[in-house]
Amino acid sequence: MKVTPHIPVPSGILEAALYVDDLDAAEQFYGEILALNKIQRVADRHVFYRIGNSVLLLFNADETEKPPGNPDLPVPPHGARGPSHVCLILTRAEIDVMRKHLLDWNIPVDAEFDWPGGARSLYVRDPAGNSIEFAEGHLWA
Repeated sequence: MKVTPHIPVPSGILEAALYVDDLDAAEQFYGEILALNKIQRVADRHVFYRIGNSVLLLFNADETEKPPGNPDLPVPPHGARGPSHVCLILTRAEIDVMRKHLLDWNIPVDAEFDWPGGARSLYVRDPAGNSIEFAEGHLWA
């Protein structure tokens, strides 16, 4: 591997995207059930949520695969098919509260366990089948 000393290293992830087939169902799951802070929805194209210093982008892949319609925002077409994954940070106590909350909404838990380093994770599925993980922040410490 060639080492180049002047390549900038990103300081974090600004946004992450998941693709969904039903924005209304996604909006209910992320906005109503998870109570995330919605910052934007555009028709049947996307809905965005702020999570701390990051943004979770939920896109309808059918719409984002189309060429951009606004020349001032020439975002290239993109999209993905099939379930994806995102991990959201909660404390261990918050994971316990979230688990009960999700079960109250009849959202089944896919998995829940402690990693070898001691961090707790809880996995569920959103309405599009994406794997949503809630984990303690020291998971990757």
